[in-house]
Amino acid sequence: MIDQLFHMTPEGYHALADEQDHLIHKERPKICEIVSWAAGNGDRSENGDYIYNKKRLRQIDGRLRYLKKRLENAKIVDPASQQGLNRVFFGATVTYAREDDSEITVKLVGEDEANFSEGKINWQSPVGRALLKAEVGDIRKVRVDGEIEEIEVLKIEYILKGEALTPSKL
Repeated sequence: MIDQLFHMTPEGYHALADEQDHLIHKERPKICEIVSWAAGNGDRSENGDYIYNKKRLRQIDGRLRYLKKRLENAKIVDPASQQGLNRVFFGATVTYAREDDSEITVKLVGEDEANFSEGKINWQSPVGRALLKAEVGDIRKVRVDGEIEEIEVLKIEYILKGEALTPSKL
């Protein structure tokens, strides 16, 4: 069976790797110590410290398995390596206009990095798929809140270590 590849920006990969490192070297040992202490206090069936921290330990182990699979099957896509920076690809920061004339700026990232409040959307989301391969001035249709809406690409840039690359800089 072929494992699925998980597309990530370099920043997203490092964030997951840092989380994994924190869980392995800080959080898990601390919880194991509490479980060991609580187990020594006698009856485990009514020991709140033991019950709660055993549950927390299972949650940490589950998250570690998830992170291990994600990191092992990560495909790191660096915006610097993208070809044709005048089109929208993974890692692009795109400003688009909605039908109500509002402008929204989003960055297309992997599913583990997506956070709309930070302007990061999953590249496989409806808006992300609609924007893929678009150029400035293109109008795309996308389903938003159950309705079809047209969005117009206003600006495309690729942010590389604090410097924005736009088609005009090529």
